[in-house]
Amino acid sequence: MSLFDWFANRRKETSPLKEGQEREIADGLWSKCDACGVLTYAKDLRTNNMVCLECGHHMRVYSDDRIRQLLDANSWMPMDEQLYAVDPLGFRDRKAYSDRLRDMQGKLHFKDAVQTGIGRVDGLPVALGAMDFRFMGGSMGSVVGEKITRLIERATRERLPVVLVCASGGARMQEGMLSLMQMAKISGALERHRESRLLYIPVLTHPTTGGVTASFAMLGDIILAEPKATIGFAGRRVVEQTLREKLPDNFQSAEYLLQNGFVDAIVPRTQLKATLAQLIRLHQPVTTAPSMPVHRADVSAPNSLHHVVEG
Repeated sequence: MSLFDWFANRRKETSPLKEGQEREIADGLWSKCDACGVLTYAKDLRTNNMVCLECGHHMRVYSDDRIRQLLDANSWMPMDEQLYAVDPLGFRDRKAYSDRLRDMQGKLHFKDAVQTGIGRVDGLPVALGAMDFRFMGGSMGSVVGEKITRLIERATRERLPVVLVCASGGARMQEGMLSLMQMAKISGALERHRESRLLYIPVLTHPTTGGVTASFAMLGDIILAEPKATIGFAGRRVVEQTLREKLPDNFQSAEYLLQNGFVDAIVPRTQLKATLAQLIRLHQPVTTAPSMPVHRADVSAPNSLHHVVEG
């Protein structure tokens, strides 16, 4: 007897129904772990940030979940929500690009594959961007690049740290060169942020690949990753065929990248908010102290020292 059948029978025993009436367990009440197969009460799973309580497997979550998990309640102030992509190339494969965009925007409540805004992590202000894999595989098009660039530029003006949660298949092929140029645009904004001595932390989640990995995902001051996240540029088969050698089983995993120095730490999702808060607190920008008045020795006094003391 399955667990669902057992609960159904128990409900019938404790709460008899009228003849011919049936009662079903509500959809979404339980969730099955993809790794170990254990059934977990969905509410408990959400409380644990969608990490299996049995084996620690990190289930896929999306931008809304990221914002809720990382930011303090009621602190989220979204930016550029109305920016949307157009189809300058008139691209069509099995389906027109413009139709794909309309379908995605109809299913989701946002316009493209990233949500950006200002919020607080444990009371500390932060500029946050959260990519969403549901929107065309989290691909980086012109709108994604523009929103992230605007977020970074605002953070630089207001002297805020930037946190970008990366989840993407890479550049958006339907926009061609326009998509590839977003790599340079975002990287330029990050360089100006760095020159202002401000903190940037990318969080690499499953999957982070392609042009996102080749640009802003790897430009952080401190690069964090979730356990067992797939992180890389080209696919495993392409790399093996190019190098003509067999790659390790854990190639392009967060653990492999940590071992080879490409990421700084692997942080379980349940500890991510606390870790970000600690890092942001340790890297608060130093406020320049006001200049001290310049004191000159009294040249009229006997045996005075003729020098300038600066604060």
